[in-house]
Amino acid sequence: MSDSPALLRATGVSKSFPGVRALDDVHLDLRHGEVLALVGENGAGKSTLLKLFSGIYRPDEGAMELDGAPMSPSGPRQANELGISVIHQEFHLMPDLTVAQNIFIGREPRRAGLIRDDELVRRAGVLFERLGIPLDPRQPVSHLSVAGQQMVEIAKALSFDARVLIMDEPTAALTETEVDTLFRIVRDFVSPRTGVIYVSHRMDEIKEISDRITVLRDGRYVDTLPTASTATREVIAAMVGRQLETGVRPGAASSGSAPGADGREVVLSVRGLTTRKLLRDVSFELHRGEILGFAGLMGAGRTEVARAVIGADRSTGAVEVQGRAVRIRNPADAVRNGIGYLSEDRKRYGLLLDQDVVRNVMLSALPGMTRAGFVRDADGRRVAAEMVDRLAIRTPSVTQTAKNLSGGNQQKVVLAKWLVRDCDVLIVDEPTRGIDVGAKDEIYGLLTSLAAQGKSIIVISSELPEVLRLADRVVVMCEGRVTGTLVGADATQHDIMELATRFGTDRSLVTTGDSA
Repeated sequence: MSDSPALLRATGVSKSFPGVRALDDVHLDLRHGEVLALVGENGAGKSTLLKLFSGIYRPDEGAMELDGAPMSPSGPRQANELGISVIHQEFHLMPDLTVAQNIFIGREPRRAGLIRDDELVRRAGVLFERLGIPLDPRQPVSHLSVAGQQMVEIAKALSFDARVLIMDEPTAALTETEVDTLFRIVRDFVSPRTGVIYVSHRMDEIKEISDRITVLRDGRYVDTLPTASTATREVIAAMVGRQLETGVRPGAASSGSAPGADGREVVLSVRGLTTRKLLRDVSFELHRGEILGFAGLMGAGRTEVARAVIGADRSTGAVEVQGRAVRIRNPADAVRNGIGYLSEDRKRYGLLLDQDVVRNVMLSALPGMTRAGFVRDADGRRVAAEMVDRLAIRTPSVTQTAKNLSGGNQQKVVLAKWLVRDCDVLIVDEPTRGIDVGAKDEIYGLLTSLAAQGKSIIVISSELPEVLRLADRVVVMCEGRVTGTLVGADATQHDIMELATRFGTDRSLVTTGDSA
């Protein structure tokens, strides 16, 4: 590394926890006026390093510097005072407070000791206008979507007079348009006196926004690479130490054909699905052994379709499961009809974070694992162990608490829950949100393997490469309506975006392949 003063530097930094060496002799230097990408699989040490910079942890060995001066913040507040602002992957918001209150918590304008709510709202409004973020400062955070909460975190970080902005997976819940807004904000922020550390698993974003890429693996520094002259495959190889499969999955439908066209069984049929607020006459079919992708911009209605199908939101329309008309009034009805749903927010809706792997895996199948009203623990441990082995869940034991697993392994636990229930239909919303590139590859392999075994899967994703890689067919939505269905192997990102931006069009829709 260069000996010239860096804006922010870590030299030989190490950090250990009981039984784990999270960082081992790690180096990083952020130059003035640059965006430095920090990449590595989950468990590589990225989050631990960021917590050292933000004062949450202190290094056991090594040194940190800000503009050449020694730095060791005693906590996040002192880090903020030094000019280091962090947007963490896990939200740190108070759901019962408003957007404005969350942004300026502890820094509220006061008069005679009383908080001036009008000034608080005004300041938040000015900040949103400058950043181009369409949020209402008076709205409670609990009423926001995951994407809205992420934008509040971004606004909160930028409300400080920061010189170093550290962003940990800032786009995990954002649409392409919102990512463009974020990148504009980043570019406006960077100057000769500032810099950004950008943590992401999305290689296309890293290539677009960063100047250099620092790679960590297993808590150790691997290399720092120039973004412009380094191929994506080189970065991934440095991260995981192996080549990963890319492109459309083997066996995906192609050349104008689609599952179902050859007489494959229709497992789920939805006709005229409509909700009061958004969905309008949504119809589609899901076939045996098919992965059906749902794509569209944020607010297009993809998640709303899933919620309506499983009865989480009230809707009208007709639903058939394996040719039998069913009435699904709530998620329990969906489960009884063989439909499992993996939410985009797995920590909030998919897991009992303070419970162990056994209890999480057993959750959907408790009626079959009880005797005289008591849970048969031995059966639960046996089934959980089988799922850990089948899905290659990395955990010290089945008694490990779910919150202590990596994002990829948490997602596998949620998937295991529905496999234990033996659901024929799995609806998976944002299957790899917040998951590193290596774990993504494993999740993709699990989903395609389940489809090959005859499970029928709906994948909802804001990542177009993910949809194109996984899906046999892609249903594209805009403004609560289906604007087209594309054969996966023949579809392109351009095709999807053309259909996803058909705002205000009538129902004369172009469909490629099986119209379902």
